[in-house]
Amino acid sequence: MSTTPLETIRNIGIISHIDAGKTTVSERILFYCGETHKLGEVHEGAAVMDWMPQEQERGITITASATTCRWRDTTINLIDTPGHIDFTIEVERSMRVLDGAIAIFSAVEGVQPQSESVWLQAERYRVPRICFVNKMDRVGADLESVLERMRQRLKARPILLQLPLGSESRFTGIIDLLEQEALSFEEPDQGRTVRRGPLPEEQREEALRGRDLLVEAAADFDDGIMADYLAGSAVSTPRLVAALRRGTLECRLFPVFLGAALRNKGIQPLLDGVAAFLPSPLESAHPRGNNPATGGEEEVICTPRGPLRALAFKVQADEGRKLTYLRIYAGTLRSGDTILNSSRNRSEKIGRLFRMHAHKREQIESASAGDIVAAGGLKESLTGDTLCQPGHPLVLEGVTAPEPVVSLAVEAKGGGDRERLPGALEKLLWEDPTFRVHEDPDTGQTIITGMGELHLEIITDRLVREFGVHVKSGAPRVVYRESIQRRVEHREFFQREVEGRIQKGEALLRLTPLQRGTGVRIVLPPPELLFLTLEQRRNLEQFLLQSCAAGCCSGYPLVDLEVRILETPFEQGMTTELGLRIAVGKGLVVAVKSADPTLLEPVMALELTVPTETAGKVLGGLQQKGGRVEGIESRDDLEVIRALAPLSGMFGYMTELRSATKGRGSYTMEFSHYHRAPLEIQRQFGLVPGE
Repeated sequence: MSTTPLETIRNIGIISHIDAGKTTVSERILFYCGETHKLGEVHEGAAVMDWMPQEQERGITITASATTCRWRDTTINLIDTPGHIDFTIEVERSMRVLDGAIAIFSAVEGVQPQSESVWLQAERYRVPRICFVNKMDRVGADLESVLERMRQRLKARPILLQLPLGSESRFTGIIDLLEQEALSFEEPDQGRTVRRGPLPEEQREEALRGRDLLVEAAADFDDGIMADYLAGSAVSTPRLVAALRRGTLECRLFPVFLGAALRNKGIQPLLDGVAAFLPSPLESAHPRGNNPATGGEEEVICTPRGPLRALAFKVQADEGRKLTYLRIYAGTLRSGDTILNSSRNRSEKIGRLFRMHAHKREQIESASAGDIVAAGGLKESLTGDTLCQPGHPLVLEGVTAPEPVVSLAVEAKGGGDRERLPGALEKLLWEDPTFRVHEDPDTGQTIITGMGELHLEIITDRLVREFGVHVKSGAPRVVYRESIQRRVEHREFFQREVEGRIQKGEALLRLTPLQRGTGVRIVLPPPELLFLTLEQRRNLEQFLLQSCAAGCCSGYPLVDLEVRILETPFEQGMTTELGLRIAVGKGLVVAVKSADPTLLEPVMALELTVPTETAGKVLGGLQQKGGRVEGIESRDDLEVIRALAPLSGMFGYMTELRSATKGRGSYTMEFSHYHRAPLEIQRQFGLVPGE
């Protein structure tokens, strides 16, 4: 059992846009905490946290890696998350179980598209954050611009705790506004030694103004500080920290630290900030769950005593077996324990428990509330499942997986590959809730679906490297959605003899279109008007959701509609659950086809950075693809273009952009929303939308 005091534990993640320096910061944290004795660099493919061959070759993070280290009296469970939008599920499931986060921003690029995405993910789970403005030594570093974009684009209130000593290539250290000291980091010992000294005379007034702003911010969270501030009295640093911490835990303030991770500057004060401002498991929001036995809701209090409450937030295929990452919220878990997967109502047995250090494992005998560990031996548990003590069931909120938007047809190259392919794909499905596999009913091809071209490229690469399965693949294809454009009602009857028994059902359905992005809403009649039991009601609702996911006209999932069952007439001795389900399923298909079905295509949000002299050419290319420019911002001799464009025109766009900008342009792309597809695409699928 863990003997680490809960108040000294910090379960944190590192989040940012791609290439802002997450993994470089993680490597410095491990180095200064004494977990590693050599700095591993991303650009050399030697970073501890980027352990996959695909990560080392591309210099990007693909999978969230967990590790544990100690800084002074604080135990830090750290998860380094990817910054590429194709791997956003890694951020999503990490945010679900973390108590706090470090958001990293480049001092040059500032708030970038994926910065906004991960920030919103943290907002959704109310995860307190501190911020680290990295790359302060780079040409073009602009701290004020970064802070202003945080206010405008993230709607955040950043609180600057430090000032830079020097700018761009002359950046040498930081000024601590709380202690009014100058900090420098010795280069001969790779920044291990932090020198504290007096403020430079030329920055003294600026530092005093900065501390006054901290007092002003802290006064919003401490009436005593407010009184002292109005009276002009001095406020001690511990009182300031306590008040700022309160604002941070409420997600109303976001302390900002500065540094240059690659040059080993600013990491130790950031670690002090983790301990000072981010919550322990005792202070984080208590999760709530539903008791499947009573239907009631319960709050989970973080304590090693009492029944086990744990969430499986990540599954990894480890040499053909499952390795399941767990966040333990309450109770204690030991190797060999038999536990209940309350999400699936299945009994599971813990084989071995591990504390993870990226892909390396340290075997432990037990873990308790507040810990993040990995377990072997769980056969049926998947991402988002709740694990409990038998006899004390509870189902916690799971993990929301975004819908994939790109598909690819794959075909095994040889006979041996054909035999191994299904098993390999099944293991990849364990790991990734945004990965889908199905067989095309017309061609018999295996279709894999993911979040983007890079996502599917990594999948096919892993099939070869990890499973020895060689495949041929076609061109990537867009994953569309179906919806309806008008409200309809339809009554469906079913009666047939099945296995010697009459199965009969009747249902009156009403389908109503909903706003884009709403999803599918199922509404059943009140229990007193529906002859089914509670379990049968749940099965019917699940059946309808599955029917919508299968689509009715084009084979793509139905979205943005309400399916309401108005009547289910019951005839004693004749009406059956099976008959009702068949009637409902047939009725759904008929109703959709009479409700002006339409096809929706994914629209992507782009941010392009291009030289000013080539901006016109780039804009013309976007317009040809059906793109719409949302805004243009000038930065020195560059133009930052924000635009929306259909995914169908964006495959292979990087090659086109490099050609148009002579290799100087770059872009990022993420899913924005679904929009009605053009008429020619509707016709391809046999859908002629109503006018």
